Amino acid sequence: MKVHEAMTDDVMVATPRQSIRDAAQLMAQNDIGALPVAEDDRLVGMITDRDIAVRAVAEGLGPDTPVADVMSREMLYCFEDEALDDVASNMGQNQVRRLPVLSRDKRLVGIVAVGDLSQKQGARTIGKAVAEISSPGGAHSQTRH
Repeated sequence: MKVHEAMTDDVMVATPRQSIRDAAQLMAQNDIGALPVAEDDRLVGMITDRDIAVRAVAEGLGPDTPVADVMSREMLYCFEDEALDDVASNMGQNQVRRLPVLSRDKRLVGIVAVGDLSQKQGARTIGKAVAEISSPGGAHSQTRH
């Protein structure tokens, strides 16, 4: 099975100059926990509800803080034509719960989350990925950016 068969293709996007309040409101209105951040039609990062809580609120930053100040800049992604097994393994190794999905010409076409994988993949594949994602610390710890 390929990523495009499991991904969500209706993706909300934030901009680096947008306030974290605006990003949080967009997340709340759409019942989502993460937004890809794009500038000039290119992905430049991701912002999650946890980024806002841990990197902004916990540090005393105000609601008008730009998304760029708290987003994760390291852009991990997958391609829509990749195998779900490979993506699940990659998510586990990198300890990430969601990945932007790009076309081969690097345009955002969707987002894939662990929940999407759990509905399409076997229990063994998703169980291994979740176990790795849930391990403490790692390169994508919330206290880093």
